[in-house]
Amino acid sequence: MGLWDTITGRSKPKQANLDALFHVPSAAITLQTALGLTPTGDGSVCYRGAAGAGFATTQADLVALVSEGPDAPRVTTTTDEFGFTWLELDHDPLDPANPELTSLVTGLHAVNTTLEEQGFGPGLLCSLVPFVGADGRHVGLVYLYKQGTFYPFAPAGPQKRDNLLEMQVRDTLARELPMEQDLGRWFAIWGAPGL
Repeated sequence: MGLWDTITGRSKPKQANLDALFHVPSAAITLQTALGLTPTGDGSVCYRGAAGAGFATTQADLVALVSEGPDAPRVTTTTDEFGFTWLELDHDPLDPANPELTSLVTGLHAVNTTLEEQGFGPGLLCSLVPFVGADGRHVGLVYLYKQGTFYPFAPAGPQKRDNLLEMQVRDTLARELPMEQDLGRWFAIWGAPGL
């Protein structure tokens, strides 16, 4: 940031560090050991779609890219009630020691990177990796693209959150992932795929 930016109160937005997604497999082992939460095998990227043939082509290329290969996930896209698109990667349920979690995270990274490289980065909202406990509790690790940080989201019923579980996840992963410190950015993502 330069002197003029300081004087005028402007700041540069924090850049996403998409490589932080590659820390999720080790965080998954910690979540299973400490809290009994295991990955569901699902993951998704949420973004605001753009109008035009360029975006439609990019999205079609993304689906083709991540659904290639014999062990590729099932890929679907849905639009939520707020107009955001969720590109979902669905693997079979995972064990944290299973390298398929690495494959899932690699797919999420590829989707984010491709959208960014094609000029659609401003439309990226978040990436989500859901976990479930033996008791049926769900929690998602949400990566905020524009902040470069993670936060937990634990739905506990219609329009209710399990704040205690969210805090437990945050505290458990504080040394493994860049956790979002501003609780005002822990957005509720009701109806997100996999939760």
